[in-house]
Amino acid sequence: MVEAPHLPRGAVPEPPVPPGVDPSRPSPARLYDYYLGGHSNFEVDRRAAEALRLSLPALSDAAWANRGFHQRAATWLATEASLRQFIDIGSGLPTVGNTHQVVQRIDPAARVVYADIDPMVAAQSAPLLAGAPNATLVTADLRDPDGLLGHPGVRSMIDFSEPTGLLMTAVLHFVADDCDPWGLLRRYVAALAPGSFLALSHATPDGLPPLAVHAMVETYANATEQLILRPRAEVARFFAGMELVPPYPGAADGLTFVGQWGAVDLASADSDGSRVLYCGVAKCR
Repeated sequence: MVEAPHLPRGAVPEPPVPPGVDPSRPSPARLYDYYLGGHSNFEVDRRAAEALRLSLPALSDAAWANRGFHQRAATWLATEASLRQFIDIGSGLPTVGNTHQVVQRIDPAARVVYADIDPMVAAQSAPLLAGAPNATLVTADLRDPDGLLGHPGVRSMIDFSEPTGLLMTAVLHFVADDCDPWGLLRRYVAALAPGSFLALSHATPDGLPPLAVHAMVETYANATEQLILRPRAEVARFFAGMELVPPYPGAADGLTFVGQWGAVDLASADSDGSRVLYCGVAKCR
């Protein structure tokens, strides 16, 4: 991988380093924040991201396409599915249009639990959530469903006898095959009441140049979590036994690229960045 040059921050100060954060290694949350143009990242993240951009010019486009899917899916869950409680796993650093801001525009009483393993997420989210009584964040590892779902912060906000919106966007590609991400997802879904929905997106190597695929994997090999790109069939397995929602009128399949799900203009939404991630929304049972 070609190393990017030093990137000056200009007038933007480096963020403080919370306890438990290693500023010498990139992290998925901080990399994603940088792709979106945020400032909750360190030089190591910026250098890694800019090196990756040399092989994947659509890097920021991919991040924004995924973010757009997340927001449209959350809106759909709150409107069309009439859900009023949500668990956002792998929520990442706060940015524009966070889940609670999206769904609480529809119903101010909607409840949202964010879960992320990165302590930087907790530190950066605290000021935003301080004035949001119906939203909270727990620091937990999605690879421990019992610990995450049993967390007091989750139990205080979510009524598991009522339908829930489970959002897992751009996170399961950080779970290795030997941790059985499909089995982990089934355990989360099994804990939800009938009428619950899943919104999921996942990075893929399908259609990408080999150099871009190599650069993506190599970038995250040096990060706090590794990236596992999966083809369409393996992403579709996450929705096994569920009823996929048509992503747009006339769609032949419920699995699509992140830019196209719920898009008003399919042609303009079908960008190079959009095709970096598959996505879907499904009724769990």
